[in-house]
Amino acid sequence: MVVVTAGTHEDEVPPADASAESDRAAAADEHESPRPATYYHLARAVLYREFLVFVRYPANAVGGIVISLFFFGVLFYGGQLLAGQALADSLEGIIVGYFLWTLSVGAYSAVSNDIGSEVQWGTLERHIMTPFGFAPVALLKGVAKVVRTFLTSAVVLVVMLLLTGTRLSLDPLTVVTVAGLAITSVLGLGFAAGGVTVLYKRIGNWLNLLQFGFIVLISAPVLDAPWTRFLPLAHGSALLQRAMVDGVRLWEFSAGELGLLVAVAVGYLLGGYVVFHYATRRARRLGVLGDY
Repeated sequence: MVVVTAGTHEDEVPPADASAESDRAAAADEHESPRPATYYHLARAVLYREFLVFVRYPANAVGGIVISLFFFGVLFYGGQLLAGQALADSLEGIIVGYFLWTLSVGAYSAVSNDIGSEVQWGTLERHIMTPFGFAPVALLKGVAKVVRTFLTSAVVLVVMLLLTGTRLSLDPLTVVTVAGLAITSVLGLGFAAGGVTVLYKRIGNWLNLLQFGFIVLISAPVLDAPWTRFLPLAHGSALLQRAMVDGVRLWEFSAGELGLLVAVAVGYLLGGYVVFHYATRRARRLGVLGDY
Protein backbone atom coordinates (compact mmCIF):
# COMPACT_ATOMS: atom_id res chain seq x y z
CA MET A 1 0.00 0.00 0.00
CA VAL A 2 2.82 2.33 0.78
CA VAL A 3 4.37 1.72 -2.63
CA VAL A 4 1.10 2.30 -4.51
CA THR A 5 0.48 5.57 -2.66
CA ALA A 6 3.96 6.83 -3.49
CA GLY A 7 3.46 5.98 -7.17
CA THR A 8 0.11 7.72 -7.29
CA HIS A 9 1.60 10.85 -5.70
CA GLU A 10 4.36 10.99 -8.28
CA ASP A 11 1.85 10.69 -11.15
CA GLU A 12 -0.31 13.54 -9.86
CA VAL A 13 2.46 16.13 -9.27
CA PRO A 14 4.46 17.10 -12.42
CA PRO A 15 8.22 17.35 -12.01
CA ALA A 16 9.77 20.82 -11.67
CA ASP A 17 11.95 20.48 -14.79
CA ALA A 18 8.85 19.81 -16.96
CA SER A 19 7.30 23.10 -15.83
CA ALA A 20 10.53 24.94 -16.63
CA GLU A 21 10.69 23.38 -20.07
CA SER A 22 7.12 24.47 -20.83
CA ASP A 23 7.95 28.03 -19.76
CA ARG A 24 11.02 28.07 -22.01
CA ALA A 25 8.99 26.73 -24.94
CA ALA A 26 6.36 29.44 -24.45
CA ALA A 27 9.07 32.11 -24.30
CA ALA A 28 10.67 30.75 -27.48
CA ASP A 29 7.34 30.82 -29.31
CA GLU A 30 6.76 34.38 -28.18
CA HIS A 31 10.25 35.37 -29.31
CA GLU A 32 9.89 33.73 -32.71
CA SER A 33 6.42 35.11 -33.43
CA PRO A 34 6.49 37.96 -35.99
CA ARG A 35 6.22 41.46 -34.61
CA PRO A 36 4.70 44.35 -36.55
CA ALA A 37 7.35 46.61 -38.06
CA THR A 38 7.45 50.21 -36.90
CA TYR A 39 8.67 53.39 -38.54
CA TYR A 40 11.84 53.00 -36.49
CA HIS A 41 12.58 49.70 -38.24
CA LEU A 42 11.77 51.28 -41.60
CA ALA A 43 14.09 54.24 -40.99
CA ARG A 44 16.87 51.97 -39.78
CA ALA A 45 16.53 49.69 -42.82
CA VAL A 46 16.52 52.62 -45.27
CA LEU A 47 19.56 54.26 -43.66
CA TYR A 48 21.41 50.96 -43.58
CA ARG A 49 20.59 50.38 -47.26
CA GLU A 50 21.93 53.81 -48.17
CA PHE A 51 25.09 53.10 -46.19
CA LEU A 52 25.60 49.81 -48.02
CA VAL A 53 25.12 51.46 -51.40
CA PHE A 54 27.66 54.13 -50.44
CA VAL A 55 30.20 51.59 -49.22
CA ARG A 56 29.82 48.97 -51.94
CA TYR A 57 29.97 51.47 -54.79
CA PRO A 58 32.70 53.89 -53.67
CA ALA A 59 33.71 54.79 -57.24
CA ASN A 60 30.28 56.31 -57.87
CA ALA A 61 30.35 58.22 -54.57
CA VAL A 62 33.84 59.58 -55.20
CA GLY A 63 32.83 60.40 -58.78
CA GLY A 64 30.05 62.65 -57.54
CA ILE A 65 32.50 64.59 -55.37
CA VAL A 66 35.00 64.89 -58.23
CA ILE A 67 32.32 66.17 -60.63
CA SER A 68 31.16 68.79 -58.11
CA LEU A 69 34.74 69.96 -57.59
CA PHE A 70 35.35 70.01 -61.33
CA PHE A 71 32.42 72.34 -61.97
CA PHE A 72 33.48 74.57 -59.11
CA GLY A 73 37.02 74.66 -60.48
CA VAL A 74 35.68 75.75 -63.86
CA LEU A 75 33.57 78.41 -62.15
CA PHE A 76 36.42 79.64 -59.96
CA TYR A 77 39.33 79.71 -62.39
CA GLY A 78 37.18 80.77 -65.33
CA GLY A 79 35.74 83.57 -63.22
CA GLN A 80 39.23 84.70 -62.24
CA LEU A 81 40.16 85.07 -65.89
CA LEU A 82 36.99 86.92 -66.81
CA ALA A 83 36.01 88.87 -63.70
CA GLY A 84 39.19 89.15 -61.67
CA GLN A 85 38.67 91.28 -58.56
CA ALA A 86 34.89 91.23 -58.94
CA LEU A 87 34.93 87.48 -58.38
CA ALA A 88 37.25 87.80 -55.37
CA ASP A 89 34.89 90.28 -53.72
CA SER A 90 31.92 87.90 -54.00
CA LEU A 91 33.80 84.62 -53.59
CA GLU A 92 32.41 83.83 -50.14
CA GLY A 93 28.84 84.18 -51.35
CA ILE A 94 29.59 82.03 -54.40
CA ILE A 95 31.00 79.25 -52.21
CA VAL A 96 27.97 79.30 -49.91
CA GLY A 97 25.60 79.33 -52.88
CA TYR A 98 27.40 76.47 -54.58
CA PHE A 99 27.34 74.46 -51.34
CA LEU A 100 23.59 74.96 -51.02
CA TRP A 101 23.13 74.10 -54.70
CA THR A 102 24.87 70.73 -54.29
CA LEU A 103 22.64 70.00 -51.31
CA SER A 104 19.54 71.03 -53.26
CA VAL A 105 20.35 68.88 -56.27
CA GLY A 106 20.99 65.90 -54.00
CA ALA A 107 17.72 66.39 -52.10
CA TYR A 108 15.68 66.88 -55.27
CA SER A 109 17.13 63.95 -57.19
CA ALA A 110 16.94 61.77 -54.08
CA VAL A 111 13.17 61.53 -54.50
CA SER A 112 12.46 62.23 -58.18
CA ASN A 113 15.27 60.16 -59.72
CA ASP A 114 14.83 57.35 -57.23
CA ILE A 115 11.15 57.00 -58.07
CA GLY A 116 12.01 57.09 -61.77
CA SER A 117 14.50 54.28 -61.25
CA GLU A 118 11.93 52.21 -59.37
CA VAL A 119 9.53 52.65 -62.30
CA GLN A 120 12.17 51.47 -64.79
CA TRP A 121 13.27 48.51 -62.67
CA GLY A 122 9.69 47.34 -62.15
CA THR A 123 10.02 47.38 -58.35
CA LEU A 124 7.58 50.21 -57.70
CA GLU A 125 4.78 47.84 -56.72
CA ARG A 126 6.83 46.48 -53.83
CA HIS A 127 6.83 49.92 -52.22
CA ILE A 128 3.13 50.32 -52.87
CA MET A 129 2.40 47.01 -51.11
CA THR A 130 4.32 47.84 -47.92
CA PRO A 131 2.21 48.32 -44.77
CA PHE A 132 3.65 51.82 -44.41
CA GLY A 133 2.52 53.05 -47.82
CA PHE A 134 4.62 54.35 -50.68
CA ALA A 135 4.90 57.98 -49.57
CA PRO A 136 6.58 57.32 -46.16
CA VAL A 137 9.03 54.91 -47.78
CA ALA A 138 9.91 57.44 -50.50
CA LEU A 139 10.25 60.23 -47.93
CA LEU A 140 12.57 58.24 -45.68
CA LYS A 141 14.66 57.17 -48.67
CA GLY A 142 14.92 60.83 -49.59
CA VAL A 143 15.98 61.77 -46.05
CA ALA A 144 18.63 59.03 -46.10
CA LYS A 145 20.03 60.37 -49.36
CA VAL A 146 19.99 63.90 -47.94
CA VAL A 147 22.12 62.70 -45.00
CA ARG A 148 24.59 61.21 -47.47
CA THR A 149 24.51 64.39 -49.54
CA PHE A 150 25.32 66.45 -46.44
CA LEU A 151 28.44 64.34 -45.90
CA THR A 152 29.64 64.57 -49.50
CA SER A 153 28.80 68.28 -49.77
CA ALA A 154 30.74 68.92 -46.56
CA VAL A 155 33.79 67.35 -48.23
CA VAL A 156 33.25 69.56 -51.29
CA LEU A 157 32.93 72.62 -49.04
CA VAL A 158 36.20 71.90 -47.23
CA VAL A 159 38.05 71.40 -50.51
CA MET A 160 36.58 74.65 -51.89
CA LEU A 161 37.76 76.56 -48.84
CA LEU A 162 41.25 75.07 -49.09
CA LEU A 163 41.40 75.70 -52.83
CA THR A 164 40.40 79.35 -52.60
CA GLY A 165 41.90 80.17 -49.21
CA THR A 166 38.55 81.49 -48.00
CA ARG A 167 37.37 81.45 -44.41
CA LEU A 168 33.75 80.98 -43.42
CA SER A 169 31.88 80.66 -40.14
CA LEU A 170 30.99 76.97 -39.84
CA ASP A 171 28.86 76.61 -36.73
CA PRO A 172 27.48 73.05 -37.15
CA LEU A 173 24.14 73.68 -35.42
CA THR A 174 23.40 76.81 -37.45
CA VAL A 175 24.58 75.45 -40.82
CA VAL A 176 22.82 72.09 -40.51
CA THR A 177 19.56 73.60 -39.24
CA VAL A 178 19.30 76.42 -41.78
CA ALA A 179 20.51 74.34 -44.74
CA GLY A 180 18.34 71.38 -43.71
CA LEU A 181 15.19 73.50 -43.56
CA ALA A 182 16.11 75.22 -46.83
CA ILE A 183 16.38 71.96 -48.76
CA THR A 184 13.24 70.53 -47.15
CA SER A 185 11.26 72.64 -49.59
CA VAL A 186 13.28 71.00 -52.38
CA LEU A 187 12.24 67.60 -51.04
CA GLY A 188 8.65 68.75 -51.59
CA LEU A 189 9.49 69.61 -55.20
CA GLY A 190 11.10 66.20 -55.56
CA PHE A 191 7.93 64.57 -54.24
CA ALA A 192 5.82 66.41 -56.79
CA ALA A 193 8.24 65.50 -59.59
CA GLY A 194 8.22 61.89 -58.44
CA GLY A 195 4.43 61.76 -58.61
CA VAL A 196 4.46 63.17 -62.13
CA THR A 197 7.13 60.58 -63.03
CA VAL A 198 4.85 57.76 -61.85
CA LEU A 199 2.08 59.14 -64.02
CA TYR A 200 3.98 60.09 -67.20
CA LYS A 201 7.10 57.87 -66.81
CA ARG A 202 9.81 59.54 -68.92
CA ILE A 203 10.18 63.23 -68.03
CA GLY A 204 13.90 63.20 -67.22
CA ASN A 205 14.70 66.24 -69.37
CA TRP A 206 12.21 68.39 -67.47
CA LEU A 207 13.51 67.12 -64.13
CA ASN A 208 17.08 67.99 -65.06
CA LEU A 209 16.01 71.43 -66.24
CA LEU A 210 14.54 72.23 -62.84
CA GLN A 211 17.91 71.59 -61.18
CA PHE A 212 19.37 74.62 -62.95
CA GLY A 213 16.38 76.63 -61.77
CA PHE A 214 17.72 76.19 -58.24
CA ILE A 215 20.53 78.59 -59.16
CA VAL A 216 17.97 81.32 -59.78
CA LEU A 217 16.20 80.56 -56.49
CA ILE A 218 19.44 80.56 -54.48
CA SER A 219 20.50 83.92 -55.94
CA ALA A 220 17.04 85.50 -55.64
CA PRO A 221 17.19 89.15 -54.45
CA VAL A 222 15.19 88.77 -51.25
CA LEU A 223 16.05 92.28 -50.08
CA ASP A 224 14.93 94.03 -53.26
CA ALA A 225 11.97 91.70 -53.85
CA PRO A 226 10.61 90.51 -50.46
CA TRP A 227 7.99 88.26 -52.12
CA THR A 228 10.80 85.95 -53.26
CA ARG A 229 11.21 84.82 -49.63
CA PHE A 230 8.20 82.58 -50.16
CA LEU A 231 9.92 80.68 -52.97
CA PRO A 232 11.88 77.47 -52.27
CA LEU A 233 15.51 78.02 -51.24
CA ALA A 234 15.39 81.82 -51.53
CA HIS A 235 14.88 82.71 -47.86
CA GLY A 236 17.02 79.80 -46.67
CA SER A 237 19.85 80.89 -48.96
CA ALA A 238 19.73 84.43 -47.57
CA LEU A 239 19.89 83.15 -43.98
CA LEU A 240 22.68 80.71 -44.81
CA GLN A 241 24.70 83.53 -46.38
CA ARG A 242 24.38 85.54 -43.19
CA ALA A 243 25.26 82.52 -41.06
CA MET A 244 28.37 81.41 -42.97
CA VAL A 245 29.67 84.75 -44.24
CA ASP A 246 28.69 87.16 -41.44
CA GLY A 247 28.89 84.63 -38.60
CA VAL A 248 25.27 85.00 -37.41
CA ARG A 249 24.30 82.15 -35.10
CA LEU A 250 20.98 80.35 -35.10
CA TRP A 251 19.67 82.00 -31.95
CA GLU A 252 20.59 85.44 -33.30
CA PHE A 253 18.04 85.25 -36.11
CA SER A 254 14.65 86.76 -35.33
CA ALA A 255 11.66 84.56 -34.58
CA GLY A 256 9.94 85.85 -37.72
CA GLU A 257 12.87 84.84 -39.95
CA LEU A 258 13.05 81.35 -38.49
CA GLY A 259 9.28 80.98 -38.52
CA LEU A 260 9.13 81.89 -42.21
CA LEU A 261 11.91 79.40 -42.94
CA VAL A 262 9.99 76.61 -41.21
CA ALA A 263 6.69 77.61 -42.83
CA VAL A 264 8.16 77.59 -46.34
CA ALA A 265 9.83 74.22 -45.73
CA VAL A 266 6.70 72.57 -44.34
CA GLY A 267 4.41 74.20 -46.88
CA TYR A 268 6.31 72.99 -49.93
CA LEU A 269 6.83 69.55 -48.41
CA LEU A 270 3.10 69.14 -47.78
CA GLY A 271 2.28 70.54 -51.21
CA GLY A 272 4.63 68.08 -52.87
CA TYR A 273 3.12 65.25 -50.85
CA VAL A 274 -0.39 66.20 -52.02
CA VAL A 275 0.72 66.24 -55.67
CA PHE A 276 2.47 62.90 -55.19
CA HIS A 277 -0.60 61.37 -53.56
CA TYR A 278 -3.03 62.44 -56.26
CA ALA A 279 -0.64 61.55 -59.09
CA THR A 280 -0.08 58.01 -57.79
CA ARG A 281 -3.81 57.58 -57.16
CA ARG A 282 -4.58 58.66 -60.72
CA ALA A 283 -1.92 56.25 -62.01
CA ARG A 284 -3.68 53.43 -60.15
CA ARG A 285 -7.05 54.46 -61.54
CA LEU A 286 -5.67 54.52 -65.08
CA GLY A 287 -3.88 51.20 -64.58
CA VAL A 288 -0.45 52.58 -65.51
CA LEU A 289 1.22 52.30 -62.13
CA GLY A 290 3.52 49.45 -63.11
CA ASP A 291 3.77 50.22 -66.83
CA TYR A 292 6.86 51.66 -68.46
